[in-house]
Amino acid sequence: MKRILLIIFAATGLALAASAQPRALGVRTGATGIEMSYQHTMQQRSFIEAELGSEFGVYDGFKATGTYNFIFARPAWTERGYWGIYTGPGMTLGCLDNKFLVAFCANAGIEYTFWFPLQLSVDIRPTYGSLGGEFHSHGNWGFFPSVAARYRF
Repeated sequence: MKRILLIIFAATGLALAASAQPRALGVRTGATGIEMSYQHTMQQRSFIEAELGSEFGVYDGFKATGTYNFIFARPAWTERGYWGIYTGPGMTLGCLDNKFLVAFCANAGIEYTFWFPLQLSVDIRPTYGSLGGEFHSHGNWGFFPSVAARYRF
C-alpha cells in the first residue's frame, strides 16, 4: 500500500512539474523549409525543441526534428523581456522522395521572449546523415539562418 501511494504521489508531482514549465508553439522557416515548431522548457537553462515540416523544392515529403538545447547565456540587453543564446544536439527522421532520412543535427541560435507571449528566434541547424543509404548533403543549407515566431504559454 505504501508503494502504491508513493507511486501516485510521485506521478502527481511529476505531472504538476511538467505542466508548470513554459512552452511555445509556432512556425520556423529558412533555406531548408518550413516547419511547425514546439518548445518545452525542461529546466531554467535547457529546453526541448521539436519540429515537423517539409523541405523547399528539392525533396517531396516530410521530416521531424528534435533537439535538446542548452541556454548558456541570458544577456540583459533590454529592460523588458529576456534574451537567450542556446546550442544543442539533435536528430532528424523523415521520408523525402520516398526514401528514409535519418540524420544528426546541431542547433545554435539566439531568441528573444517579449514581455507579452511572443518569442522570436534566429538559428542555424546543419544536418548530416543518410537519405536512402546515401549521404544527405542538403543539410549544408542549415548553415543559412532560419527564423521562428512562437506563441509562448
